[in-house]
Amino acid sequence: MAEEVLSQSEIDSLLSALSTGEMAAEDLKVEENEKKVRVYDFKRALRFSKDQIRSLSRIHENFARLLTTYFSAQLRTYVNISVASVDQLPYEEFIRSIPTMTILNIFSVSPLEGRILLETNPNVAYAMLDRVLGGKGSSVNKIDNLTEIETTIMSQLFERALDNYQEAWGSVVEIDPVMEDFEVNPQFLQMVSPNETVVVVSLNTTIGEASGMINFCIPHVVLEPILPKLSVHYWMQKQQTKERNEEEYQALSKTVKKAHVDVKAILGEAEMSIQQFLRLQTDDVIHLNQAIDQPMTLKVDQEKKFWIQPGKLRNKMAVQVLEEFREGAEDDE
Repeated sequence: MAEEVLSQSEIDSLLSALSTGEMAAEDLKVEENEKKVRVYDFKRALRFSKDQIRSLSRIHENFARLLTTYFSAQLRTYVNISVASVDQLPYEEFIRSIPTMTILNIFSVSPLEGRILLETNPNVAYAMLDRVLGGKGSSVNKIDNLTEIETTIMSQLFERALDNYQEAWGSVVEIDPVMEDFEVNPQFLQMVSPNETVVVVSLNTTIGEASGMINFCIPHVVLEPILPKLSVHYWMQKQQTKERNEEEYQALSKTVKKAHVDVKAILGEAEMSIQQFLRLQTDDVIHLNQAIDQPMTLKVDQEKKFWIQPGKLRNKMAVQVLEEFREGAEDDE
């Protein structure tokens, strides 16, 4: 068991109690010999380390920024979304903590196993729905009698938002979020066993004048294959690898820049038969396919790279680069 470290104020109070006689040294020995027992609740098993929780918080902070931009563009109103908390608790406790009638979107995150639950407070959900339908963004909680049109609109709105979720996880793992189900009553939803540990990421959400929470419920079974990637060691190792790759790239770039290449300015080209070639004599003129008012080609190691025009520089023949050669440019001439 790890030893408990006392603060300076606690040490001063202890010394003062000993000096004044309020506490005897024998009492300290007796207390030290007593077994220290801490209550452990197996229903609230902590299966995620603090480093992993911090990594999840960092991922969802990035997602919150992306989601703010997305909803601002879709709803054309003031939107502010931020991470309020990241906790681990039993699935049953999470279900009891959300409203009896709410907006529940269930989606898979292939290639990871299991499904993630996205719960949106009715105040926020109806403010979004009102804005999509052209209203001012007022919230009316009538979640118990959603129409098919309202259900479809809400599902599509959150389904498109999953692209941002994919981007937020991109630095850890490539996922493909797919919306699978829509529900309004959490009692009808059983994703995992009641005692299964889940991570609940709560997002403070403000849509216009309405505010509420958006909660992500991520079961342990979903995150289990990628838990090593959520540690600080992985992030540090990844950063070191990135820095090492950058150093190798710089070294390789310097070496490549010193390499010599064969550069040719093509004045023009012509085609002739072998018989014509054998009949060539002094002072014969070869007709090139290069017009005098068209740019010439500069080849680098037999590959066309630039359009050029001939000229002189300090009484020496030279060419001036006009623009970079692009495939298909010849057809446009």
